[in-house]
Amino acid sequence: MIRVQNLEVTYAGGIRALAPATLSFEIGAFTVLLGPSGAGKSTLLRALNGLVAPTAGRIIAPGLATPDVGDLNDRRSMRAHRRRTGMVFQQHQLIGRLSVLANVLTGRLGYHSGLRTLFPFSAAEKRLALAAIERVGLLDDALRRADDLSGGQQQRVGIARALVQQPTIMLADEPVASLDPATADRVLALLHGICKADRITAIVSLHQLEFARRYADRIVGLARGEVVFDGPPAKLGRPEITRIYGIFADDGANPELQRKTGTYA
Repeated sequence: MIRVQNLEVTYAGGIRALAPATLSFEIGAFTVLLGPSGAGKSTLLRALNGLVAPTAGRIIAPGLATPDVGDLNDRRSMRAHRRRTGMVFQQHQLIGRLSVLANVLTGRLGYHSGLRTLFPFSAAEKRLALAAIERVGLLDDALRRADDLSGGQQQRVGIARALVQQPTIMLADEPVASLDPATADRVLALLHGICKADRITAIVSLHQLEFARRYADRIVGLARGEVVFDGPPAKLGRPEITRIYGIFADDGANPELQRKTGTYA
Protein backbone atom coordinates (compact mmCIF):
# COMPACT_ATOMS: atom_id res chain seq x y z
CA MET A 1 0.00 0.00 0.00
CA ILE A 2 1.03 3.61 -0.57
CA ARG A 3 -0.58 6.49 1.29
CA VAL A 4 -0.39 10.26 1.27
CA GLN A 5 -1.42 12.40 4.21
CA ASN A 6 -2.11 16.10 3.71
CA LEU A 7 0.23 16.04 0.73
CA GLU A 8 0.63 19.46 -0.85
CA VAL A 9 2.70 20.75 -3.77
CA THR A 10 3.30 24.46 -4.40
CA TYR A 11 5.55 25.54 -7.24
CA ALA A 12 7.75 28.62 -7.49
CA GLY A 13 5.77 31.82 -7.51
CA GLY A 14 3.22 30.45 -5.07
CA ILE A 15 1.36 28.36 -7.63
CA ARG A 16 -0.43 25.60 -5.73
CA ALA A 17 -0.59 22.55 -8.00
CA LEU A 18 -1.96 20.18 -5.37
CA ALA A 19 -4.02 21.16 -2.35
CA PRO A 20 -3.55 19.09 0.84
CA ALA A 21 -4.73 15.59 -0.08
CA THR A 22 -5.08 12.42 1.99
CA LEU A 23 -5.44 9.21 -0.02
CA SER A 24 -4.68 5.52 0.36
CA PHE A 25 -4.00 3.19 -2.56
CA GLU A 26 -4.67 -0.47 -1.80
CA ILE A 27 -2.49 -3.34 -3.02
CA GLY A 28 -3.65 -4.59 -6.41
CA ALA A 29 -6.25 -1.87 -6.94
CA PHE A 30 -6.49 -0.04 -10.29
CA THR A 31 -7.10 3.63 -9.47
CA VAL A 32 -7.79 6.22 -12.13
CA LEU A 33 -7.05 9.92 -11.58
CA LEU A 34 -9.63 11.80 -13.62
CA GLY A 35 -9.71 15.48 -14.44
CA PRO A 36 -8.96 18.19 -17.01
CA SER A 37 -5.50 19.44 -17.88
CA GLY A 38 -3.97 21.34 -14.97
CA ALA A 39 -6.11 19.57 -12.38
CA GLY A 40 -3.11 18.19 -10.49
CA LYS A 41 -3.07 14.60 -11.79
CA SER A 42 0.51 14.65 -13.07
CA THR A 43 1.73 16.52 -10.01
CA LEU A 44 0.27 13.87 -7.70
CA LEU A 45 1.81 11.04 -9.73
CA ARG A 46 5.22 12.68 -9.84
CA ALA A 47 5.12 13.40 -6.13
CA LEU A 48 4.42 9.73 -5.47
CA ASN A 49 7.76 8.69 -6.97
CA GLY A 50 9.78 11.74 -5.98
CA LEU A 51 10.02 13.46 -9.35
CA VAL A 52 8.28 16.43 -7.70
CA ALA A 53 9.19 17.40 -4.14
CA PRO A 54 6.13 17.79 -1.89
CA THR A 55 5.81 21.12 -0.10
CA ALA A 56 4.06 19.61 2.91
CA GLY A 57 2.46 16.42 4.13
CA ARG A 58 3.63 12.83 4.27
CA ILE A 59 4.09 9.91 1.89
CA ILE A 60 3.97 6.43 3.40
CA ALA A 61 5.23 3.54 1.30
CA PRO A 62 7.10 0.26 1.88
CA GLY A 63 10.83 0.79 2.19
CA LEU A 64 10.72 4.43 3.24
CA ALA A 65 12.38 4.49 6.65
CA THR A 66 9.98 7.09 8.05
CA PRO A 67 6.90 8.76 6.53
CA ASP A 68 8.14 12.35 6.68
CA VAL A 69 8.39 14.18 3.38
CA GLY A 70 11.96 15.17 4.18
CA ASP A 71 13.01 11.55 4.14
CA LEU A 72 12.02 11.27 0.50
CA ASN A 73 15.07 13.40 -0.19
CA ASP A 74 17.31 10.72 1.31
CA ARG A 75 18.98 9.21 -1.75
CA ARG A 76 19.11 5.66 -0.52
CA SER A 77 15.49 5.63 0.57
CA MET A 78 14.30 7.25 -2.64
CA ARG A 79 16.37 4.92 -4.81
CA ALA A 80 14.75 1.90 -3.17
CA HIS A 81 11.28 3.43 -3.54
CA ARG A 82 11.79 4.19 -7.22
CA ARG A 83 13.02 0.68 -7.93
CA ARG A 84 9.64 -0.60 -6.78
CA THR A 85 7.71 2.07 -8.69
CA GLY A 86 7.24 1.61 -12.43
CA MET A 87 6.40 4.70 -14.50
CA VAL A 88 4.66 4.82 -17.87
CA PHE A 89 4.75 8.20 -19.63
CA GLN A 90 2.44 9.81 -22.17
CA GLN A 91 5.20 10.35 -24.76
CA HIS A 92 6.83 6.94 -24.19
CA GLN A 93 10.29 8.42 -23.35
CA LEU A 94 12.11 5.79 -25.43
CA ILE A 95 15.53 6.07 -27.07
CA GLY A 96 14.54 5.74 -30.71
CA ARG A 97 17.86 4.50 -32.10
CA LEU A 98 18.04 1.64 -29.59
CA SER A 99 16.31 -1.70 -29.87
CA VAL A 100 13.19 -2.66 -27.97
CA LEU A 101 15.33 -4.93 -25.78
CA ALA A 102 17.85 -2.19 -25.00
CA ASN A 103 15.05 0.23 -24.07
CA VAL A 104 13.39 -2.27 -21.77
CA LEU A 105 16.72 -3.03 -20.07
CA THR A 106 17.00 0.63 -19.02
CA GLY A 107 14.32 -0.24 -16.48
CA ARG A 108 17.02 -2.18 -14.61
CA LEU A 109 19.38 0.79 -14.22
CA GLY A 110 18.01 1.61 -10.79
CA TYR A 111 19.34 -1.72 -9.53
CA HIS A 112 22.96 -0.79 -10.33
CA SER A 113 25.48 1.75 -9.13
CA GLY A 114 26.73 4.39 -11.53
CA LEU A 115 29.95 2.47 -12.20
CA ARG A 116 28.09 -0.82 -12.77
CA THR A 117 25.99 0.74 -15.52
CA LEU A 118 29.12 0.96 -17.69
CA PHE A 119 29.09 -2.82 -18.04
CA PRO A 120 26.67 -5.04 -19.99
CA PHE A 121 23.51 -6.30 -18.35
CA SER A 122 23.62 -9.83 -17.00
CA ALA A 123 22.09 -12.81 -18.80
CA ALA A 124 19.49 -13.05 -16.04
CA GLU A 125 18.41 -9.44 -16.60
CA LYS A 126 18.21 -10.00 -20.35
CA ARG A 127 15.94 -13.01 -19.75
CA LEU A 128 13.82 -10.87 -17.43
CA ALA A 129 13.56 -8.17 -20.12
CA LEU A 130 12.63 -10.68 -22.82
CA ALA A 131 9.93 -12.10 -20.56
CA ALA A 132 8.51 -8.59 -20.08
CA ILE A 133 8.61 -7.97 -23.84
CA GLU A 134 6.79 -11.23 -24.42
CA ARG A 135 4.06 -10.23 -21.96
CA VAL A 136 3.31 -7.10 -23.98
CA GLY A 137 3.24 -9.07 -27.25
CA LEU A 138 6.42 -7.75 -28.84
CA LEU A 139 8.88 -10.64 -28.56
CA ASP A 140 9.26 -10.87 -32.35
CA ASP A 141 10.21 -7.17 -32.36
CA ALA A 142 12.76 -7.32 -29.54
CA LEU A 143 15.67 -6.35 -31.81
CA ARG A 144 13.85 -3.68 -33.84
CA ARG A 145 14.63 -0.01 -33.32
CA ALA A 146 12.09 1.65 -31.08
CA ASP A 147 11.46 4.44 -33.56
CA ASP A 148 10.36 1.88 -36.17
CA LEU A 149 7.34 0.96 -34.05
CA SER A 150 3.85 2.41 -34.04
CA GLY A 151 2.68 4.61 -31.18
CA GLY A 152 0.76 1.77 -29.59
CA GLN A 153 3.75 -0.56 -29.84
CA GLN A 154 6.03 2.07 -28.34
CA GLN A 155 3.71 2.40 -25.37
CA ARG A 156 3.84 -1.38 -24.94
CA VAL A 157 7.62 -1.06 -24.77
CA GLY A 158 7.13 1.58 -22.07
CA ILE A 159 4.98 -0.86 -20.10
CA ALA A 160 7.60 -3.61 -20.49
CA ARG A 161 10.32 -1.22 -19.31
CA ALA A 162 8.30 -0.49 -16.17
CA LEU A 163 7.49 -4.17 -15.72
CA VAL A 164 11.15 -5.25 -15.81
CA GLN A 165 11.63 -3.31 -12.58
CA GLN A 166 9.41 -5.93 -10.93
CA PRO A 167 7.37 -3.11 -9.40
CA THR A 168 4.84 -3.20 -6.61
CA ILE A 169 3.45 0.18 -7.73
CA MET A 170 2.72 1.26 -11.31
CA LEU A 171 2.21 4.94 -12.13
CA ALA A 172 0.96 5.90 -15.59
CA ASP A 173 0.63 9.54 -16.64
CA GLU A 174 -1.92 9.89 -19.47
CA PRO A 175 -0.56 6.68 -21.06
CA VAL A 176 -3.05 6.65 -23.96
CA ALA A 177 -3.54 10.36 -24.62
CA SER A 178 -1.60 10.24 -27.91
CA LEU A 179 -3.26 7.05 -29.22
CA ASP A 180 -6.40 6.51 -31.28
CA PRO A 181 -9.39 5.13 -29.31
CA ALA A 182 -9.07 1.51 -30.45
CA THR A 183 -5.32 1.36 -29.77
CA ALA A 184 -5.80 3.18 -26.47
CA ASP A 185 -8.34 0.59 -25.38
CA ARG A 186 -5.96 -2.27 -26.19
CA VAL A 187 -3.06 -0.65 -24.34
CA LEU A 188 -5.18 0.05 -21.26
CA ALA A 189 -6.56 -3.50 -21.31
CA LEU A 190 -2.99 -4.82 -21.41
CA LEU A 191 -1.83 -2.57 -18.56
CA HIS A 192 -4.91 -3.43 -16.50
CA GLY A 193 -4.50 -7.16 -17.08
CA ILE A 194 -0.82 -7.18 -16.08
CA CYS A 195 -1.41 -5.14 -12.92
CA LYS A 196 -4.30 -7.37 -11.87
CA ALA A 197 -2.38 -10.59 -12.59
CA ASP A 198 0.67 -9.41 -10.60
CA ARG A 199 -1.33 -7.58 -7.90
CA ILE A 200 0.49 -4.35 -8.72
CA THR A 201 -1.01 -1.21 -7.23
CA ALA A 202 -1.82 0.93 -10.29
CA ILE A 203 -2.46 4.69 -10.29
CA VAL A 204 -3.28 5.92 -13.78
CA SER A 205 -4.22 9.42 -14.89
CA LEU A 206 -6.76 9.69 -17.71
CA HIS A 207 -9.15 12.20 -19.18
CA GLN A 208 -11.44 9.73 -20.99
CA LEU A 209 -14.56 9.00 -18.94
CA GLU A 210 -15.34 5.86 -20.90
CA PHE A 211 -11.98 4.25 -20.12
CA ALA A 212 -12.10 5.34 -16.49
CA ARG A 213 -15.47 3.69 -16.01
CA ARG A 214 -14.39 0.54 -17.84
CA TYR A 215 -11.10 -0.16 -16.09
CA ALA A 216 -11.05 1.59 -12.72
CA ASP A 217 -11.77 -0.04 -9.40
CA ARG A 218 -11.82 3.47 -8.01
CA ILE A 219 -11.83 6.97 -9.48
CA VAL A 220 -10.22 9.99 -7.86
CA GLY A 221 -11.46 13.18 -9.50
CA LEU A 222 -9.34 16.32 -9.32
CA ALA A 223 -10.13 19.93 -10.19
CA ARG A 224 -7.86 22.93 -9.69
CA GLY A 225 -5.51 20.86 -7.56
CA GLU A 226 -8.17 19.55 -5.19
CA VAL A 227 -9.71 16.10 -4.79
CA VAL A 228 -13.42 16.62 -5.53
CA PHE A 229 -14.48 12.98 -5.96
CA ASP A 230 -13.26 9.67 -4.58
CA GLY A 231 -15.28 6.52 -5.15
CA PRO A 232 -16.18 3.63 -7.45
CA PRO A 233 -17.11 4.28 -11.11
CA ALA A 234 -20.77 3.55 -10.37
CA LYS A 235 -20.89 6.62 -8.11
CA LEU A 236 -19.57 8.96 -10.81
CA GLY A 237 -22.75 10.66 -11.96
CA ARG A 238 -23.75 13.98 -13.45
CA PRO A 239 -23.10 16.12 -10.33
CA GLU A 240 -19.69 14.53 -9.79
CA ILE A 241 -18.61 15.04 -13.41
CA THR A 242 -19.75 18.65 -13.16
CA ARG A 243 -17.57 19.17 -10.08
CA ILE A 244 -14.56 17.68 -11.85
CA TYR A 245 -14.89 19.45 -15.19
CA GLY A 246 -16.87 22.54 -14.25
CA ILE A 247 -19.34 21.83 -17.04
CA PHE A 248 -22.95 20.75 -16.87
CA ALA A 249 -22.91 17.06 -17.76
CA ASP A 250 -26.09 16.27 -19.65
CA ASP A 251 -25.60 12.54 -20.22
CA GLY A 252 -22.80 12.96 -22.73
CA ALA A 253 -24.63 15.35 -25.07
CA ASN A 254 -22.62 18.43 -24.11
CA PRO A 255 -20.03 19.07 -26.86
CA GLU A 256 -17.61 20.81 -24.48
CA LEU A 257 -17.78 17.92 -22.03
CA GLN A 258 -17.25 15.49 -24.90
CA ARG A 259 -14.16 17.39 -26.00
CA LYS A 260 -12.63 17.46 -22.50
CA THR A 261 -13.34 13.84 -21.61
CA GLY A 262 -12.94 12.06 -24.94
CA THR A 263 -16.52 10.77 -24.67
CA TYR A 264 -18.72 10.94 -27.73
CA ALA A 265 -22.30 9.89 -28.27
